[in-house]
Amino acid sequence: MLSRKLLRSNEKLIQIWNKFIEENELDQKNIRTIIAESWIRSKNAGVDQYLDEVKNELSKSEIEFLLKDMDYIISTAKPFMETLYKTVDDSSMIVRLTNPKGYVIECFGDEMVFNNFTELHLYRGTNVREDVIGTNAIGLVLKKKVPIQVLGTEHYRKCYHNWTTSAAPIVNRKGEIVAVLSMSGKYDLVHPHTLGMIMASALAIQNEIGIKKINRDLKRANEHLNAIMQSINEGIITISPNKIVTDVNDFALKFMKKDKEEILGTSIDNLITRNKFKHLISYGDSEELEIYFNSSGNSKRSVIVSVNSIYSKDNKISEYLLTFRESKKVYSQVNKILGSKAIYVLDDILGKSKEVSEAIRLSKLVAKSDVTIFLYGESGTGKELFAQGIHNESDRANNSFVFINCGAIPRDLVASELFGYEEGAFTGARKGGRPGKFELADGGTLFLDEIGDMPLDTQANLLRVLETKEVVRVGGNDVIPVDVRVIAATHKNLKEEVERGNFRSDLFYRLNVMPIHTPALRERKEDIKILIDNFYLQFSNNKSKKILIDESFYRVMKDYHWPGNVRELQNVMQMVSNIVRDNEKLSSEHLPEYMKESLGMKSTEVSTVVKPLYIIEKETIQNAIKITNGNLTQTAKLLEIGRTTLYRKLEKFNIKL
Repeated sequence: MLSRKLLRSNEKLIQIWNKFIEENELDQKNIRTIIAESWIRSKNAGVDQYLDEVKNELSKSEIEFLLKDMDYIISTAKPFMETLYKTVDDSSMIVRLTNPKGYVIECFGDEMVFNNFTELHLYRGTNVREDVIGTNAIGLVLKKKVPIQVLGTEHYRKCYHNWTTSAAPIVNRKGEIVAVLSMSGKYDLVHPHTLGMIMASALAIQNEIGIKKINRDLKRANEHLNAIMQSINEGIITISPNKIVTDVNDFALKFMKKDKEEILGTSIDNLITRNKFKHLISYGDSEELEIYFNSSGNSKRSVIVSVNSIYSKDNKISEYLLTFRESKKVYSQVNKILGSKAIYVLDDILGKSKEVSEAIRLSKLVAKSDVTIFLYGESGTGKELFAQGIHNESDRANNSFVFINCGAIPRDLVASELFGYEEGAFTGARKGGRPGKFELADGGTLFLDEIGDMPLDTQANLLRVLETKEVVRVGGNDVIPVDVRVIAATHKNLKEEVERGNFRSDLFYRLNVMPIHTPALRERKEDIKILIDNFYLQFSNNKSKKILIDESFYRVMKDYHWPGNVRELQNVMQMVSNIVRDNEKLSSEHLPEYMKESLGMKSTEVSTVVKPLYIIEKETIQNAIKITNGNLTQTAKLLEIGRTTLYRKLEKFNIKL
């Protein structure tokens, strides 16, 4: 029951309300300021104080959308609303949750109350903003962002004068209202502690929403981080300061061929074969080095790894982050960037002779297989070109093509170049060791040029690698599996080298599985013209230069014996292409002296082939004038020179029209 003081206060308030409505006079001394201001706003908004029902509610589909949008707030508030409703134990009380736009999104109360008082906007989908239904607790909370209790006649509309509502805001971390919690009931049953209960419940809901949001954000962050970890094409392992594995991504599990349960909780030292974890972190953050992961049998899997420290707020190491990539993929990428790659294909090899066509046919035939290929022929016949073409024709084309000239490396370094070495293997060995050419070529092709110059002791090691497909670095014990296609080449006669004891017979037969002969240039002289034209275009400074080659040049070039083969021809063409002038015919006069001497060309013979340049130029101008019937504009165009230049030359050579 209401106290006499509240009853007298309400009677006084009725008088003030009537005077305001009927005479537009407001006694602000005897009414709360927040209420007086709200009455004025309600009147200015055109709210009808006597209308029993205001139609401003959402459709069924709009309510469903609203409930879905506010689901996380409703689900959090619902238990608190149920508790509130049960606590007051009064069937006439209504507990509501309203969204920031003033729409009721959840309510608890007796069904009879909802049905009998539809004009009070108690049910879902109705709007209770101040500008819609006038002064009310929920509308004031939305307007002023403060908790409030509106009693009886403090409401602007008369239909609410027998009701009291207590409401409090629920805000987010930015201070924005996300919902309003309220409790409404008959005016004569109002309890002085109702507003306090609503405020406490609103605060509890607010805190719960905050905790849920933090947990949701943490879950999203964790899912985001996990998605990143799993999508990275590198192995990732997190390790505690006492070396225990705390997390690992799918790439690492797949690489190590282990289940997550086998990895988590175990020591990282159980997973790597050398360079134990203490040694790894001694290298410092971000520095990359090579380690081996344990694998089945005695074989090891090499990776390039870096270790980074993760620090806590007190600047202590809380975890270590270990990231790694498979060594052979790193090496393959490095080889491509640094230029150790095959750029030519077999169709780039010039020539239509029977000899070169047969070599190309055999190369294409065996390229798709992994058979060892032995290229033999004189120096300068294009053995590396064939090796690159075979690699690009094979299934290994997207992997490394690694080249090593066995004759250009000091004898005592050939083994370390081929098979790599461990740190401290010899004086001057690089920190962390170094992979050899076999490891660099893993998954691809290794081209062993001038293999006939390889030392005998290295030949024995090479034979073992070819047979076992495993490498042991110089100074090391770890067995490293390698998948390499070998192409060997030499200008020597290896059979003779075997007879002399300079080359192992077992290695020779291991390499000589598929021999391919690269023919000398003197064996394929019909290809010389093709090569000349190609190199002339390739090396000309002026790319628009016409191919003007005298037949005598082709004849002399075919007569030469070419001890340096295609490489020598290429060098000669590069030289002559840069000394011949524009529109000048290339002739035997332009050949280097050593070729002239070799061919026994005398000065008299040369003079019959070529004429002095000024005579050729004068005759050319005279012929052009005849062709154009003396039209100097057309003559200049024909000669591809300007008219001014033509006049100057006419004067120079004393040519009369």
